[in-house]
Formats: sequence, structure tokens, C-alpha cells
Amino acid sequence: MKRVFGVKKDKEPPPTIQDSSERINKRGDTVDEKIKKLDAELARYKEQIKNTRPGPAQVAVKARAMRILKQKRMYEGQRDMLYNQTFNLDQVAFASEGIKDAQQTVSALKSANKELKGVMKTVKIQDIDNLQDEMMDLMDVSSEIQETLGRSYSVPDDIDEEDLMGELDALEADMAMETESNEVPSYLQPELDAELSMPSAPTGHAASAGRANNQAEDELGLPAVPRASLRG
Repeated sequence: MKRVFGVKKDKEPPPTIQDSSERINKRGDTVDEKIKKLDAELARYKEQIKNTRPGPAQVAVKARAMRILKQKRMYEGQRDMLYNQTFNLDQVAFASEGIKDAQQTVSALKSANKELKGVMKTVKIQDIDNLQDEMMDLMDVSSEIQETLGRSYSVPDDIDEEDLMGELDALEADMAMETESNEVPSYLQPELDAELSMPSAPTGHAASAGRANNQAEDELGLPAVPRASLRG
């Protein structure tokens, strides 16, 4: 039966946008190569027209250049058409990718929404408010405990602050009086200045100079006896 009716062939999958775009780009590259060859021929014909005198030869060269120019224009039109097709395919691919991204975003949002609803069922606003109130009460109790532990046992609670300020002022007045009593009286200032301006003690150089001016001494510290001069 298979030989009579043949085997049913599987349909090939339709080409993707990327495949179509690559195929068109290859065709565009081929057209560009042909245009480059025609440009080279046109440049050669231009040189021949410049170097050829007006006449039948120049007319023949111009005719061939015109033919090459027409072919170039035709290929340029094909290239522009291929470029337009590639641009359209790129736009479609961009839109397709955008739709895929949107689908993934929607799926992610749905999953997150479902998960958030499940979490919200286990959390109640009233429970959170009660927890906050309990935490505030605990913080107040903690502050009271710290104040109680930091209380001083030696300082009475019935001390008047005005009395303390008066005592502090009296202490400062006493300190000022003691400072004034330690100062030197004004009538003793000249004598103190005179004592401070007394000359300093003589140094060793001055003492040695005084001894040099006095009579010479022997090894016992007594005046030396001059020796009698010997007469011959």
C-alpha cells in the first residue's frame, strides 16, 4: 500500500523570522558584490571616454557604460527592496520578542500575586498592632527598671535646687577671697623687684683673675718667700 499511495511526508516547520532575515541578508550581500563589480566597470569606461576622441569609438564606449549603469540601477533597486524586507522582519522580530517578554512578565506577576495572597492569609493587621503595643509596654517597663537600678542611695530626694545654687555661689566667693589673700601687697612690690635684680655671683674666671693680681702662694697656701738672688 505504501508503494501505491506513497508515504505521507511530514510537513517542514515554517521558517523563523531569524532564518528569513539571514537569507535576505545573504541575498543583499550578493547584490552588493555585483554592484561593486559594475562600479569598477563604470570607472574603466569613464577613463576610456576621457581618453577617446569624439567619434564612433567614444559613442560605443558610452553605450556600454549606459548598459552597465542601467544594470547598476536595477541591482540598487533590488538591494533597497531587500533592505526594506530586512527592516520589516526586524520590526516583526522586535514585536514578537516584546510579546514574549510581556507574557513572561504577566506569568511572573501572577505567580507573585498568588504567593502574596498566601502570605497575607497568615498575617493579620490586628496581630501586628497588638505586637507593637506589647513592645511599647515592654520598652516602658525596661526604662523604669533602668531608672530604678540607676538611683543613687546617698542623695536625698528632698534637696532644693535653689539651696544648692546658693551654696555653690558662696563656695565661689570663698575661692575668690583666698586667691586675693595669696597675692603680694603693693607696698612690697619694689623690695621684691630689688631682690630679683641683685647682681649674680662671680664666676670662676673672675676669681682666678683676682688671685693672679695678689701675691703668689706656695703649695701649702702660704705666701711664697722670694728667693735670694745669687751674686757671683
